[in-house]
This record gives sequence, structure tokens and C-alpha cells, in this order.
Amino acid sequence: MRRIAIVVAALATFVGLAFAAAPAYAQSGHFITGGGNAPECTDIGTQLTCTGKVAGLGGTTFTITVSAPGTASVVCINPAGNRAPGQDTAVTVEGGTGPLPTPRNGQFVFSITTDAPAPLPPTPTCPNVQWTPEIVDVTFTTATLTLFEDGVQSDLVVVPVT
Repeated sequence: MRRIAIVVAALATFVGLAFAAAPAYAQSGHFITGGGNAPECTDIGTQLTCTGKVAGLGGTTFTITVSAPGTASVVCINPAGNRAPGQDTAVTVEGGTGPLPTPRNGQFVFSITTDAPAPLPPTPTCPNVQWTPEIVDVTFTTATLTLFEDGVQSDLVVVPVT
């Protein structure tokens, strides 16, 4: 009788642990890549605006990020306020939605404008540290959009910039 009680207790413990384990959810969110909702990124000077649609969202929260490398056109301003061309330099702009709650229908239409590029140091873009560099335009060719669900990457697309 005592052996049966021990076996039943062990079995109950095993079953309880099996049901207490958290299920593993597969990340199935993705960017819609066809039709009018495909991701597009537009150059707006020193920043980008990216639009599109994601579907298949199933987590608790999601985030969309944008990262785009580019070549910055730089103007240097001397202490007297005169402007002269500076050295073009590589920059990267980034932006994102921040964490958002997953919509009930698992779909979301987004529009993200990146931050402006970070300020540049005076050298090597300008003749010396007395000059102030100013980014006047950035030329972008591609942008990378990444979808995260509950902090886990679900999808990534690279799109041309128009």
C-alpha cells in the first residue's frame, strides 16, 4: 500500500510539472512583401520614412526597427561663419516603433521616421577643430527593417530606398 502511495505521489508531481511548464510560442510575424503594403523607405534628406504592413503577430508585444547606412554630405562652418564643403562621411540612421501591444487581428500598418544622424566630430570632416561640421543631406541606398515579437526577431527585410 505504501509503494502505491509513493508511485501516485510521484506521478502527481510529474503531471503537475508538465502542466506548469510554459508553452513555447513560435514567432510567426512577418512583413507583407507583396501588393500595396510592401515595405517602402523614402529618403527625406537626412532621414528616412519607412511604411508597410506586418501580419501574423502572435506575441504579447512587438517592435519594428529601421537601420540605414548612408553617405553624409557635409558643409564646414569656420569661426567667421563662412561655409565650405567638407569631407563626405559614412553615417547610419536608426528608428523604431518602440514596444507596442499586439493587435487582436495580428496585423499592423506602420510608418516610421528615423532619427537624424548623430552630430559629427569636427575632424576629419572639416579642416580643424575650430570648424563646425553640418550634415546637409544623406544619400541612402538600402534600409533594413526588423520585426521583433516579445524581444525575439521574427523577420528581417532589406528594401531599396527611393
